[in-house]
This record gives sequence, structure tokens and C-alpha cells, in this order.
Amino acid sequence: MGVTSDRVEYVCRYGGNGTTTSGVNVSIAAEVTMEIHSVCLPPKESTFQKLKHRLSEIFFPDDPLYRFKDQTWCKKLVLGLQFLFPILQWGSHYDLNLFKSDVVSGLTIASLAIPQGISYAQLANLPPIIGLYSSFVPPLMYSLLGSSRHLAVGPVSIASLVMGTMLSEKVSPVQHPTLYLKLAFTATFFAGLFQASLGFLRLGLVIDFLSKATLVGFMAGAAIIVSLQQLKGLLGIVHFTTKMQLIPVLTSVFHHTKESMKKPKLFWISAAAPLTSVILSTLLVFLIKSKVHGISIIGHLQKGLNPTSTNMLYFNGQYLALAIKTGIVTGILSLTEGIAVGRTFASLKNYQVDGNKEMMAIGLMNMASSCTSCYVTTGSFSRSAVNYNAGAQTAVSNIVLAGTVLVTLLFLMPLFYYTPNVILAAIIITAVIGLIDYKAAYKLWNVDKLDFLACICSFFGVLFISVPLGLGIAVGVSVFKILLHVTRPNTLVLGNIPATQIYQSLNRYKEASRVPSFLILAIESPIYFANSTYLQERLLRWVQEEEERIKANHESTLKCIIIDMTSVTAIDTSGIDMVCELKKMLEKRSLVLVLVNPVGSVMEKMHRSNILGTNSLFLTVGEAVADISASWKPQP
Repeated sequence: MGVTSDRVEYVCRYGGNGTTTSGVNVSIAAEVTMEIHSVCLPPKESTFQKLKHRLSEIFFPDDPLYRFKDQTWCKKLVLGLQFLFPILQWGSHYDLNLFKSDVVSGLTIASLAIPQGISYAQLANLPPIIGLYSSFVPPLMYSLLGSSRHLAVGPVSIASLVMGTMLSEKVSPVQHPTLYLKLAFTATFFAGLFQASLGFLRLGLVIDFLSKATLVGFMAGAAIIVSLQQLKGLLGIVHFTTKMQLIPVLTSVFHHTKESMKKPKLFWISAAAPLTSVILSTLLVFLIKSKVHGISIIGHLQKGLNPTSTNMLYFNGQYLALAIKTGIVTGILSLTEGIAVGRTFASLKNYQVDGNKEMMAIGLMNMASSCTSCYVTTGSFSRSAVNYNAGAQTAVSNIVLAGTVLVTLLFLMPLFYYTPNVILAAIIITAVIGLIDYKAAYKLWNVDKLDFLACICSFFGVLFISVPLGLGIAVGVSVFKILLHVTRPNTLVLGNIPATQIYQSLNRYKEASRVPSFLILAIESPIYFANSTYLQERLLRWVQEEEERIKANHESTLKCIIIDMTSVTAIDTSGIDMVCELKKMLEKRSLVLVLVNPVGSVMEKMHRSNILGTNSLFLTVGEAVADISASWKPQP
């Protein structure tokens, strides 16, 4: 299908500043010889071939099986094991120098992970020992399954906060501690199952709905809520609200001010170095315990390895739906954070992290962890940053971290007996306050107002409604933004850049000129059922406005409408019907409709529909103008 003419000679008469000129008022005149190219159909493919290609692009854009091509069965087996266990890929090249760097970084992140693990467990309303358990098994699992060299795995503040909030709304961790613990382990299992399923089915696009704008607002709101919740520990308040909204928390603080003043308190010891703070505050409380009473401390922590928790998984009963919902929400959040952190540090060292592989690794890690008395874990940005800056070279740093926690669990647990809860609160506040990224919010305001709206909705939703609903509102705003772009796509009028064959927006390029008797339009989106009616109405309005402008300026009569379809990447049957209907409506007004540069799939569908003739399709706007102008009789 295409235009049959080969060469056309014509005269261009264009004026500057976006205006047309008449034959009497000519500013530029040039005789141009132009070859007219045909618009070709894409190579013919069967329905099965098209479906196979489309599915491979959707689910396998990275072509994960390329490494297995033209390999022997033995080599394929080795490559398969290396894919499942990346440690087998780099383990054979591991040497003493790498080990030295990993030991230093592993011990460094352990100094941060141990106090944070205890603190974040309390943030999730879990016993402090669960935080240490969750800093032992998950790093070991990830070192075998994960592909990031710098990701430091363990409990994180956001997932801890969301789990504690969602579970405590239905089950009290104080009145029903065993049931609450069962639900926490079960939610962790379902979080891992959901994460691993996304990776196995290669559905990583699900987490893409949590945009950067949404996460900026969500994390800022969550950081404020978490910090306010720590006033319980900082002020020594006993009767504190379990709600996670801004107003109930502030109300609880003001109503129990007298209660907090009655109790001696240990105020802030610098939390800039968490382990140092824990050691100094614990030693201080131990020395003054006989003189000062009422300081809230951690108390007894059980020595020993993680006990099995398989028998505590809650797979039936009235709270199963709560565990599943909590698992999915915390799973999405932790997965988003883990993959984002892993990719960030991978880009700094010029290597790639397979997103779907990471989903499976984090998911299997959480499923296994739920059976060993652990709750949801992922890659922490703060610990990963420390790991990177300390010189980590491979995932062995996670093994060193796990080994350090193991020693702590076996021999050092009694040392934490006198650790004050106030210092844990200070550690949490110090860790989460960095999540308030006001610079990112300001950038969103400057760049994209709709993204900023999603950020603000997430922020205030978390503060005043609830953590999961605030996140849901922000995701809704982001989806609305997508729908807005799909249902109300951009259209624009094009003009010619003088002395060139380039056609650009008249609004952007003031030097661009209208072409007499032509209205050149561009559509900047696919044409679907959701936007076909809008596009038809908008294009007809462009035609009406152009005719009114021509009449007011006494210019050449409008004869041809050219639609540049370069940016129309897809079209469905509703879109084809719209083009057909538009063609008929324009013909009734003695106007010709011409389409320019449709992409392969669009061209194929229009060819099958027989809605346009060969003289209605052109490769470029310039060729369309040249060929159609040459076919018209000269103006008298």
C-alpha cells in the first residue's frame, strides 16, 4: 500500500511567525523537487507469532533465556543453578581481598542492624527478640538467592509500621500477644508468597503503580507518625494510644502530660551511632538502677537460635483475611523499597539487578523466614548505604552480618537487659526522620503538578486517615493521572519550519508557518475506545477553529486535513471506527483526510479495515503536502 507517484515539483509559499501568506504577499518562494515514498505494511506474521512476540515483550523484555542458547545440557544445568543461586556465579572468583572488605562492611552494618532490629520489632508491636531473629535468617537466605552485592537485608521501618498498624487495628498485641504473633508470621508468609509469585510470573509491573511521587509522600507521612509514636518512649507515657493518625497521637500526648512528668526519664543520648548509644545507655542504666526507678527497659531476652514457627502460621479462622491483606500491603512496600535500593547501588557500581529475580529472592526469603520466627524483611536503604560506604564487594557482607547476630543471640543477650526503651525510640526517630525528603517534594512541584498532588494525597492520607488508606488514595491519584493521559490525549497543530521539510508545533515554534489550504494536526497517544470519542470531537473542533480563522483573515479555503500519526503507537477497533467516521464527516464538508506515518501495527489494522485509499497515506508530512499540492489546479 502506498502512493504511486515518484516525483513532484511544486512551489512553497510560507510566511513567518505562524501565519500564512497569500499569493500576493510572498516572503519566500522556492522550487522543490521531492520524491514521494510509499507507506509499507509490516512483515506478515501469523496470529500465533504476533501473540508470542507480544507476550515476550510484556513478560520477558530482558530475554532471560538468552544465556542458555546454543549451550550443552551440562552447561545449561550449571547456568540454571547459577541463575537460582547467584552465589555460585561469583563464588568461584572470590578471594581474600574481597573477604576482607566484606568482613569490615558486615561488622559495620551489624553495629547498625542489631539496635535497629530490636527497635523496629517494637515498632511492629512485636517482642524485641523477633527483630534480632529477623536480622539472622533473612540475610543468610538473601546471600544465597539475591543478585545485589550491596543490599543489606533486615527489618525496615515502613514495613514494620504498616504491619503494626494494620494488625493492631483488629487484634491487641497486649491482650492477645500469641494471636498477634501468629498473625505477624502468617502475614510475613503471604508477603513472601505474593512477592515470589510476582517474580515467578514476571509481573513486576504491579509495583510500578507505586510511583516515586507516591512513595515520597507516603514515607514522609509515615516518618512523622512513627516519630510521634515514639513520644511514648521518650516521655515515659504508659497509657498511650494505639492509633496511628496524627490527631489521636497528639491528643494522647497532651492528655497524659502529667503522667509522663511523674516518672523519672532518661532523655536523649545521641542516636547518631546506634550501637554506641545502646551500649552507653545500657551501662548508665545498670549503674544507676539502684538509685533511679521507673526507667522502662527491654528486660529479659531469650538466648538461642531462632525457634521454628511453622506451627504458628494461621491458615484458618476469622483473622485470615487480615493476615493476607497485611501481607500483600507490606509485601508490596518492602518489595518496592528493596528493588529500588538494590538498583540504586547497582547503578553506582555499573552492574545490573534483575527485578524479577529479586522479587523471587525476597519472596522466598520471607516465606522461609516466616517459619523461623521472623517477620517481613527487605533491603534497607540506611543499612545498604552503610554497607556500600564501608566497602562491601559481595553478598558475603550479609553472611558476616548474620554471623555477628548469631554470636549475639547465643552469648550476648543478657547484656541488653537494661537497655532503655527511650534510646530505642531515639534510634527509630533518627532513622525515619531521613525519610522526609522535602527536596524531592519541591522538585515534584516544579516538574509535575499531578505528581505533586499524588505526593500530597499520600502524605495527608497517612497523617489523618490511616497508613494503608493513605497509600491507597495516592495510588488512586496516580492511576487517575494515567487514565487522564489515556482518555484526554494531547493534540496539536503543526506548521512548517521555513526552508526545511520539518513540521513542528505552532505553539512551541514561533517561526513555524501554516501551509495554505492545509490543516496539519498531530495526535500524541494511542487511539483506544477510551479516547476515540474525545479525539473525534477535538479534531473536529480544530477544523472548525481553523475555518473560522481563515474566514476572519480572508485566506485560502481549507481543503485538506493531515493527521501526523507518528506518536500513535496503537489503535483498536473503536479507534478505526473513529477514523472512518471522521473521514465521512470531513467529506461532507468537502475536505480531504490524509494520514501520515502510521506505525506498523496501526498500518496493518487500517489496511485490513480498508478505511483509506492509497492516496490517503504518506510517509512524511512534507511528502503529503507536496503530492496533494501538485494535484490541485492553480488558483486563478
